[in-house]
Amino acid sequence: MLSGFFYSIKIRIRTHGIFAVPSQSVQSTSMTEKFIPIVDHRQQQAVLRVPSRLEEPTGQVMDAFGRPLHDLRISVTDRCNFRCVYCMPKDIFDKDYLFLPQTSLLNFEEITRIARIFVAHGVTKLRLTGGEPLLRKNIEKLITMLRGISTPDGRELDITLTTNGSLLARKAQSLRDAGLTRVTVSLDSLNDATFKQMNDVDFSVSDVLDGIAAAHDAGLGPIKINMVVKAGLNDQEIVPMARHFQNTPHILRFIEYMDVGASNGWKLDDVIPSAEVAQRINDAGMTLRPVDPNYNGETAKRWRYADGDGEIGLISSVTQAFCHDCSRARLSTEGKLYTCLFATEGHDLRALLRDPLGTHPDLAISSVVAQLWRARSDRYSEQRSQNTLELSAPKKKIEMSYIGG
Repeated sequence: MLSGFFYSIKIRIRTHGIFAVPSQSVQSTSMTEKFIPIVDHRQQQAVLRVPSRLEEPTGQVMDAFGRPLHDLRISVTDRCNFRCVYCMPKDIFDKDYLFLPQTSLLNFEEITRIARIFVAHGVTKLRLTGGEPLLRKNIEKLITMLRGISTPDGRELDITLTTNGSLLARKAQSLRDAGLTRVTVSLDSLNDATFKQMNDVDFSVSDVLDGIAAAHDAGLGPIKINMVVKAGLNDQEIVPMARHFQNTPHILRFIEYMDVGASNGWKLDDVIPSAEVAQRINDAGMTLRPVDPNYNGETAKRWRYADGDGEIGLISSVTQAFCHDCSRARLSTEGKLYTCLFATEGHDLRALLRDPLGTHPDLAISSVVAQLWRARSDRYSEQRSQNTLELSAPKKKIEMSYIGG
């Protein structure tokens, strides 16, 4: 069976030894049975080859479609204290799920080293993700280390963090003091029952709102609020969410339910198109007007309320793919580089960082990164839109909780 990233078998432990039992044939699970991986796709990797001719970074590198490298999203943990139905459903990510051991995770020095290499290639924005990044111990130390990096022309980096908000109230000020620029908070409903149904751990809306308030008071703004909209589950919350955040400095962003990973049971019928989201808000008397993007490659289409303060964003990966100007790379918790959110495999930078012979200086790793980005030709969302009949075809896509959103 497919469980998260790996195929698994169930074992029974007896006094005379251990033997494998195919999981499909087991009718019940006892305390002496557990899933173990026989193929873990997180650990499968090809060895990267360092180019024979190393090259100094120029501050810009373009992929096969002429897209620059602008953003690096860094997953600092694969663990989360929520079990959101669209990301880490509880029936897959249960108490027996095998998360990565601490020794597999990149340490803060390794993350900072990779970030510095990417900045030399044109990255100006770092986003810390997870899992839930605030679960990573001493995350403030990492932020301080990253704050010490500047662009080749001396500009400060935009360092951001995406969180479910559960720990934000107690950490907001320390995050700001460490050098964090701003935060994005996931909030899928203002209705407590609906929100608890979606996070599946009985966490209340009020606690997330407290975290947002604390982040605002600490100066971590403008705060973006991400709402993943799933038909029949929380789409009735579109208008209430818009009203709640309309006259605030926060930016509410509606995200189409995406087919990220292989565990969320995605179906096209579950998608509420962004055009319908905008229409519902307009029909509720909150007229929207389009706004120019802040920069080329911005994921959300920006809209402002015509008769009041406030801004929303519409992220339409399913119905209006934006692959053509995507400038984002993703670094997994244990150091794999992914050039697309919907990737099926990554590139192991950790092996270069931890080479026991110490034969890979920064310039060697930098040359590998440049080579990988130049070869990048990902455009999954555009291909998905062009081949809707193949949407249900099984693919071993990497889970979002592993590489961040």
